[in-house]
Amino acid sequence: MTPTKLCQIVAVQKGLQVRTSHAVTEIYHGLQKPPLFSGISRTYQPVDDDGTRLPPEYTLVQKNVESMLADAAGHLTALFDVVATKETANMSAKAAVVLDGQRITPELPVPFLLFLEKQLVDLRTVVSKAPVLDPADRWTEDRENGGYATAPVKTLKTQKITEVLVKYAATDKHPAQTEVVTVDKPAGYWETVKFSGALPRSRRDELVARIDAMSDAVKRAREEANSMEVEQIEVGKNLFLHLLG
Repeated sequence: MTPTKLCQIVAVQKGLQVRTSHAVTEIYHGLQKPPLFSGISRTYQPVDDDGTRLPPEYTLVQKNVESMLADAAGHLTALFDVVATKETANMSAKAAVVLDGQRITPELPVPFLLFLEKQLVDLRTVVSKAPVLDPADRWTEDRENGGYATAPVKTLKTQKITEVLVKYAATDKHPAQTEVVTVDKPAGYWETVKFSGALPRSRRDELVARIDAMSDAVKRAREEANSMEVEQIEVGKNLFLHLLG
């Protein structure tokens, strides 16, 4: 028997599964058409030689249940054998995740490596959406609060004061001319410090790059595990021998 790699079995399974599903579904629908399984033969005999003679009538059987079940069994047998071969191989097909020459994990089976691939895709989505620090401000690490903070910025607070503006001073002949005006006068200073729990953009980019590198390493491990040669398993024949025999 020609050696087969696990990746070849995996590639075959999907197409075989679709074809088998279509074939078995067609058989299922065919089994629900009773007239196709019925036939009849009728011949006419007049009561005397001078009577009208009529041609025989035939309706042939178009479908046979045993044949259709055997056909279904044939399709399913091929699928059962491929899936059994793949799942049996998956129990022994393993590879370690290696990144930059460093072994990150022990040898892991293919199903877990596939699971890990998906989890890393989801994690990348989460990390890539993390908020980053506003580049309009200058941030420094804030160890006390576990994030980042800006330097204090002072801003002036003013308050409106009503004053009497003397336009013309009083004389012995005329009273003073005045006007009430509102002016802004300094009242104090705000000292503002901004805090943030966001990430520097460079840190977020670094984390995304790390996840990408690990994802690539997991894919390489899966490909390595899928390259192992497998023994083809045959289970369908005996199953259907008991099911339909």
